[in-house]
Amino acid sequence: MKPVLRHPQAAASFYHLQSSSLHHAGCQGLACFVARKRNTKCWPAALAQEPRVYCLGKCYGAPSNTDDAVRPLMASYASETVLLGNLLRGGVRELDEYRAQGGYLALHQALWQPADELVKQVEQSGLRGRGGAGFPAGKKWASVRAAQAGKKFVVANADEGDAGAFSDRFLLEDDPFRLIEAMTIAGFAVGAQRGYIYLRKEYPLALPILQSAIQAARSANFLGEKILGSGFDFEIEIVIGQGSYVCGEETALLNSIEKRRPEVRMRPPWICAQGLFGAPTLMHNVETLAAVPWIVTHGGKAYQQLGFSRSRGTKLVSLNSLFRRPGLYEVEFGISLRKIVEDIGGGLAQGKLKGVIVGGPLAGIVPPQLLDTPFGYEELHAIGAEVGHGGIIAFDEQTSIAELMEQVFRFGAFESCGKCTPCHFGSPVVANMFAALNRGEKPDKTDDARWRDIIESLAQTSFCGHGRGLAAFAQSAARYYSEELAACFR
Repeated sequence: MKPVLRHPQAAASFYHLQSSSLHHAGCQGLACFVARKRNTKCWPAALAQEPRVYCLGKCYGAPSNTDDAVRPLMASYASETVLLGNLLRGGVRELDEYRAQGGYLALHQALWQPADELVKQVEQSGLRGRGGAGFPAGKKWASVRAAQAGKKFVVANADEGDAGAFSDRFLLEDDPFRLIEAMTIAGFAVGAQRGYIYLRKEYPLALPILQSAIQAARSANFLGEKILGSGFDFEIEIVIGQGSYVCGEETALLNSIEKRRPEVRMRPPWICAQGLFGAPTLMHNVETLAAVPWIVTHGGKAYQQLGFSRSRGTKLVSLNSLFRRPGLYEVEFGISLRKIVEDIGGGLAQGKLKGVIVGGPLAGIVPPQLLDTPFGYEELHAIGAEVGHGGIIAFDEQTSIAELMEQVFRFGAFESCGKCTPCHFGSPVVANMFAALNRGEKPDKTDDARWRDIIESLAQTSFCGHGRGLAAFAQSAARYYSEELAACFR
């Protein structure tokens, strides 16, 4: 049964950027925050801006604004370059050039083999979701393929809102046909005839590039009816987000496409069975889908041989502006965080490393003594961190843990959908508490226990990863920077 649509104004009131222009004076994201003292103009402008913006995908040049057009450093450190090939050529935005680099060979190959075989290749590859959860992609494909329904959908989650990550932005802007080809392959494999790209409004350059690429693909019969002479039809539509971090969560994103208030849905049912408009839906973020053409042409086994343990293949990591070599890099899972931070990133450009935040603002902090941890899903989770979207934000001793707590919980309170009491009411309490400490106000003797109680409630009762991520961040701060936090409440 399809859910009842709410009054359109109720949905519209949820978004921050619905009536906003595409020009922003600055960004208040975490990467810009830790770099705030490097530019005395950008950060004050960002703080004064309404509505506030929490990531422009320019963390390599932070603190940043919309006028910053600098391209980041890019390189591959993997034994096989799966994702960055076209970006390393400076970007491939024209169909003829994309085909000259081997583009659409994967779709040709896919359309003339059994769809079940494609699903098996993705299962064999060990590919896991690159958007944060790390769920096995092959299981999703198999579930949607097996679902009995007249309609199915493929959705690309291009709502890359984790401050510190900009990998999807450059895949969208500089390799748009790869995403389109991957979605078409996925549609054929699972039996879907329509796809949606949910694109965040904060990436305005990506929209005309994707629109042009979709039109070019359609004109060349790589989209539309009877693609390449087969009996398969597939179309893609772009939906623009209006400014909501929670829309990065899959069910909230689907509600947004349906023009409903983008709150997280109860599960089950899972979206593989009942997703967009009540139909079975396959959803991946941009980077996950970008690996599909390589897997089809090289085979699932070849992809599975990259990486280590339960983390197979390659991953894009985004390094923020405090690194000596900020940029976008492709690495194999299993590399240590230390190699990423010190060898690839070159360490900090100045100052002493105090910690790195891996996987976005709603994830744990990794202190310097744990940099030898392998870069992998389970390995990072074991120390309270996450692979997440692959953003790696380094911060130095100019930023205190109390300041980080205020910033992260200020962001969390602003972006909360309001559905869960601890998240809606608790996160602003924590933000205000640390803001008072940072102003030099004397804490109440109950404050220390109070914020810790709120964190425990967030961890235990939050409906989605927003509240649980806030808790994970605070728990790691309490674990690894206990003395600094204790001093705040004396």
